[in-house]
Amino acid sequence: MAVEHAGDRANGQGPGAPDEAGQDSEQHTGQHTGARSGMDAALGELDRRRAAAEAMGGEAAIAKHRASGRMVVRDRVAALVDAGSWFEVGALAEPEIRRDKPVPGDAVVTGFGTLDGRRVGVIGIDATAVAGTTAPISMRKQGRLIEHAQRGGFPLVLLCDADGGRMPDVMGWRFSGLPLDFTTFLGPTDGRPAVPRAAAVLGPSYGDSALHAATAHYVVMTRGSSVALSGPSVVEPAIGERVTDEELGGPEAATAAGNAHLVVDSEVDALDALGAFLSYLPSNAALPAPVSVPVAPARDPAALADLVPTGARAGYDMREVLAAVADADSVLPWADSRGPSLLCALARIEGAPVGIVANQPLVRAGALDADALAKEHDFVDLCDTFGLPLVLLHDVPGLMIGTQAERSGILHAYERTVSRLARASVPRVGVVLRKAYGGGHFAMGGRPTQPDFLYAWPGAEMGFMAPETGIRTVHRRALDRLLAEEGPEARDARAAELTAEWVAESEPWEAAAHLSLDDVIAPAATRHVIATSIEIAWGERPHRTGHQGGTR
Repeated sequence: MAVEHAGDRANGQGPGAPDEAGQDSEQHTGQHTGARSGMDAALGELDRRRAAAEAMGGEAAIAKHRASGRMVVRDRVAALVDAGSWFEVGALAEPEIRRDKPVPGDAVVTGFGTLDGRRVGVIGIDATAVAGTTAPISMRKQGRLIEHAQRGGFPLVLLCDADGGRMPDVMGWRFSGLPLDFTTFLGPTDGRPAVPRAAAVLGPSYGDSALHAATAHYVVMTRGSSVALSGPSVVEPAIGERVTDEELGGPEAATAAGNAHLVVDSEVDALDALGAFLSYLPSNAALPAPVSVPVAPARDPAALADLVPTGARAGYDMREVLAAVADADSVLPWADSRGPSLLCALARIEGAPVGIVANQPLVRAGALDADALAKEHDFVDLCDTFGLPLVLLHDVPGLMIGTQAERSGILHAYERTVSRLARASVPRVGVVLRKAYGGGHFAMGGRPTQPDFLYAWPGAEMGFMAPETGIRTVHRRALDRLLAEEGPEARDARAAELTAEWVAESEPWEAAAHLSLDDVIAPAATRHVIATSIEIAWGERPHRTGHQGGTR
């Protein structure tokens, strides 16, 4: 009976069932309607707040920003990441100090998307809201994105366009308490592998944006943008110097200072350059670098013997050599304007990414100054951190010497560079194309830095210094005495004999005989020899670096 009675009630049968069921149904419907109404209101509020965040600085500010020739931050993000992949976090952030005019997202957009199918973290400064200035909440928001990216092992892309710190948000005690943790903001923590950082300077970028650029492994600028610690509006009242954005941190000033690696004409070009840079690197230093399908070089390697003149003083463009060694359309210059007597570039050889360091004979015959050495140090560190083998093409007369060179810090720059090169754990393959003298030879990966393989072309010269300079240095007194005693013909004849002896000692044959060189190779074989040497140096092990934390 109990079961039967319960069934009757459930079916609306039995004494009193219709009234009680009706009351239950009405009560449930009322509760559901109220809950639905409350959720609808909450969802409506969510939609309103999201729309406000996506409106950025408002129509007037957006119009003014676009009139300056710049894209707004959300358009930049959309142009950067793969369609449909954007996943934003922190959109509803607001500043601690609220103003009459809202500051959506506290003037920064953060989130994740995929770039050519790989996930990346993105920080985009919104210059339409309070000029993209930085305050505690925006700083905390950026810091959280950086932590997520580093913890997940994703590259970071930084879109810089900001006017520095926001007043009064960072004044007084607030500045001291800013949520800026340099242990995480500037690099990985807890032994995690480093992640690549790529920055685009797309407008006036001061303060926080400048710091982002300083942490990046690759910085591309658009013409008309600028990057500096503080902007003109701070510089003039602080030190009385009246200066423009261009003079302070424009492309020419920034590249000379080493604050930017590439200058392009448009924002689309800048975003493309970021994607190109990241395509050579793994998502983090614990992973092997991505390999592409091999592509033939743009120039026939057989042309190398004609591209490089035999005379040690004749100039030529090293870029022509790179075109015959690297896969076609794979050479990405890195900081060409800084220390221009040395070329650094990311490239692919037989589809595998490499870092190329090569002297540029068109500039001071390829001699290395402090700027060139500092550039090489940073590039070697980048390649070693992210597992890219180093290809070192020598055509160097030596290091710059004299008072100007010494005052520029060349001694310290030289020590740092050869030390970093010697510590590198990635394969290192060097080729002496024409000449390699003195400390310049060592800075380019000579035998004391323990390269995996070192080769030379048949006409190459190596030694402490060039023969003509060496004769004047070592035999000056004897030649002067011969001039005084027997005249200029006797002096010149003896100098020619000594030079011939010096040249013979500088040729690659004895170096190969004593294994200072692994081999002497024909110019046409250079690409094949480099590619095979890298494969042998890697061996049967994962192609990754042992310096996963970097040394930035």
